[in-house]
Amino acid sequence: MKMMTFFIVGLIVHVVFFLSIFDIYFTSPLVHGMTPQRVPLAPPAKRLVLFVADGLRADSLFKPDDNGTARAPYLRRVIEESGTWGVSHTRVPTESRPGHVALIAGFYEDVSAVAKGWKENPVEFDSVFNESRHTWCWGSPDILPMFAKGATGDHVYTRTYPPEREDFASTDASRLDTWVFDEVKDFLNVAKSNKTLLNMLHEEQNVFFLHLLGMDTNGHAHRPMSKEYLENIDLVDAGVTEIVSVMDDFFGHDGKTAYVFTSDHGMTNWGSHGAGHPSETLTPLVAWGAGVQTAKRESSHKYDDNYLKEWGLETSRRVDVSQADIAPLMSSLIGVPFPLNSVGVLPLNYLNNSQHFKAESIYANAVQILEQFRVKMAQKKETTLSFLFTPYQPLTDSKQMDFVRNVRSLIQKGQFDEAIRYCEDLIVQAMEGLSYYHTYDRLFLGSSVVLGFIGWTSYVVLYILKMHASLRKPPTNTHMVTERSLGQMFLCIGLLVALFLMVQSSPWTYYIYCLLPVPVWFSVLREFETLASLVRSIPSLPLSKCFGYFLLVMFGIELLVLSFFYRAMLTLGLVVLALWPVVSSLYTKAKFRSLSWMLSCLLLAVFPLLPVVGREPDVNYVICAGVLTLFNSSSYLWSSWRRSPLIRRDRQLFICQMMQVVLCAYTLTSTHSSLQLKQGLPLFNQLVSWLTLVSSFLIPLLSSTKLFHRLLSILMSLVCVYLLLSTGYEALFPPMLSWLMFAWINIEQEAMNTQGSSNWTELSSIDFAENIDITKIRQLRLDDIRRSYFFVFFIIIAFFGCGNIASINSFDPASVYCFLTVFNPFVMGGLLMWKVLIPFVIVMCTFESIQVSTQLSSRSLFLIVLVISDLMALHFFFLVKDYGSWLDIGTSISHYVIVMSMTIFLMLLSVMTHILTSKRILIGRNRKMHFR
Repeated sequence: MKMMTFFIVGLIVHVVFFLSIFDIYFTSPLVHGMTPQRVPLAPPAKRLVLFVADGLRADSLFKPDDNGTARAPYLRRVIEESGTWGVSHTRVPTESRPGHVALIAGFYEDVSAVAKGWKENPVEFDSVFNESRHTWCWGSPDILPMFAKGATGDHVYTRTYPPEREDFASTDASRLDTWVFDEVKDFLNVAKSNKTLLNMLHEEQNVFFLHLLGMDTNGHAHRPMSKEYLENIDLVDAGVTEIVSVMDDFFGHDGKTAYVFTSDHGMTNWGSHGAGHPSETLTPLVAWGAGVQTAKRESSHKYDDNYLKEWGLETSRRVDVSQADIAPLMSSLIGVPFPLNSVGVLPLNYLNNSQHFKAESIYANAVQILEQFRVKMAQKKETTLSFLFTPYQPLTDSKQMDFVRNVRSLIQKGQFDEAIRYCEDLIVQAMEGLSYYHTYDRLFLGSSVVLGFIGWTSYVVLYILKMHASLRKPPTNTHMVTERSLGQMFLCIGLLVALFLMVQSSPWTYYIYCLLPVPVWFSVLREFETLASLVRSIPSLPLSKCFGYFLLVMFGIELLVLSFFYRAMLTLGLVVLALWPVVSSLYTKAKFRSLSWMLSCLLLAVFPLLPVVGREPDVNYVICAGVLTLFNSSSYLWSSWRRSPLIRRDRQLFICQMMQVVLCAYTLTSTHSSLQLKQGLPLFNQLVSWLTLVSSFLIPLLSSTKLFHRLLSILMSLVCVYLLLSTGYEALFPPMLSWLMFAWINIEQEAMNTQGSSNWTELSSIDFAENIDITKIRQLRLDDIRRSYFFVFFIIIAFFGCGNIASINSFDPASVYCFLTVFNPFVMGGLLMWKVLIPFVIVMCTFESIQVSTQLSSRSLFLIVLVISDLMALHFFFLVKDYGSWLDIGTSISHYVIVMSMTIFLMLLSVMTHILTSKRILIGRNRKMHFR
């Protein structure tokens, strides 16, 4: 296979592997075609008022101040006297959209919504708002529109403030909540003189939704323990008090209004959310009013988390729920059908009604979930051959009919408690059945992907051996006949697989995952002669050295895999790498360079031990990073000047870049000071930040093409941007990483010299713009496995040295405040992603330099990198199990996605490089080519 074809095929294969994890584990749980389920009895409430305090933690609301005073006196009084309360347990990802979907629609968000920034509806879904007669909403433009767009008809009305108000640098973000309260009061005042609106408001099954974003904004900007955040709680409590009073007055104190106060997610002490820390997943729930159980005293508790004592609520009955349970609770209170896709279980302890009403309500809830199970089962039955279909045994058709008949009989006989227990058991079975059919094809698809993955990795290994181990032999007639027969056999296998999928009416993606292993394994088996040649050459190989390399690589891959879960493993790896010059005898021949390597490894090893979350901003570290960058660049320029003076243009460029480092450090400190004084983001600082970002892509192109000159220019440009995106010690990471990268280039050159390479070149004379004789590009050696492993290890260090790209909690929104403070998820996410990629680019540029200096084909070295990264990805694929917590599954999946993304990125870069190189060869028409 030609190299260009190889890379294109490899890229396609890896894209398929990358997308497969989403098809296997992240398919939408939603189904359609269910019948709405209503409670036949009259509901206790005519209307519902839902307060959602975005970003409010449970302990922030329930825990008294240090002096014992309640932070929310009105809600505290409701808890102790007139309502029911508890903790609402959310799920990962703890973001605003998934939280609101769980609250209002009763199911946990379809992951595909991430690709749309949690704003648009990736699939249609039902909600309490959609089932209501009318719903009026006030609040954020990021949340309200999705429920209006998802509703049938035009009975969901929204009123939002401009997006510009969501400013993290605002002097007082609580004004967002004040705006909502004022709008609701104005709305009710207008309704008194608008007869049409007045009649609509007095109808039954109405919902009023107040989305309060102030605490989330204040939490991000000032942290949840700040004065601003805690004062915002008091403001919200006062606002809720006023709204309740206004509502009761407007409706004549008819006692038909139900109130629910909760939050979509919590927030960590360091002002972030998205992961599964208890501070993010424990949110408050307080309900009172029509149909809600009044406060009850309780001496014994079923919760042993010590929260009751900490919150001073030992004598109040606590009723915890899952976040999705709130949707059926609201539906039951106002008598609307349960949302069709809801998986919430009605919390009966919140209802103040007859046992008959509770039995009918939980029965409707059970049938509603059972309806989803039936549709899911029917869909899977239609797409599976009858003799292969394995139904969920606890809920066969006959057992479902028995359930409906038995519950109706129990309710008619007045045996309500027994009917409730029967329904609760059925809900558990139906939920397990939903999970069973939702994951029905996982083993089949996963096995197909693993088979293809193993085949591809085997083929790459054989390809390397064929190209670089002198195992290529001219094809014989026997070989061609065997290959033809093999092709016919695999063609038949492919047709049988396609026919099997066609009979089952499988989705088109199934064809890709199941047919991909066929050509891959055909390519492996057609290289049988290469494998046979390798076996025959084993006696002549240095077996002990090969086996030692194999063990080292396997140990290294395991260390990299563990580092995704335990960052301290990176420290262990860096300590081991620091000893490499001593073990390889390089220390005796190049002491200064070896010491530089060892010292930089040990200093960088400190970073994985430092906390990635929970740290307070400290601009002093950023200033130190700027000083360190200036010292490193000045030292290099001085040493370079002594060897050969820089040309005037380079000297001026480096001086300008050093001044830019100083300017960026000043801009960061100035912005931090301005925000602390609540003076907003200075326009000058914002302009400097954006200009620095844009110029960082252009300035390095103006520098000399000498190896170290170009690298230094790239480094300073990237560090300038990184300084602006830093809040603490992570600013020191790029300069320290760059020191290690420069040491790596130098010590690899010494390693080549030690091996007596005839192609050895002085580093100071290497120029990226020079043509390199193609005849000097050498074959792979065992030592190149180490170089490839070092590259992969440093890539992982670049990703995880100062954070965890798989954890949203690693990212502090304050990192982008030099660029913008108004909430914009796409721009902020893009800036944070570039911050993550900057160390990655530093490592990539270094690897490029090592390829040039060691006279090795980049494509050849990349093949080894490809094998290492594929083995890591395969390892993570095996770690993903259908059992265990969803957080554990999601963590392994995210790690798999990271490794696959890294591999695809590297392959794209190699394809582009190959195209460029091939064109230069054609144009030159000689044996010279431009390397990389």
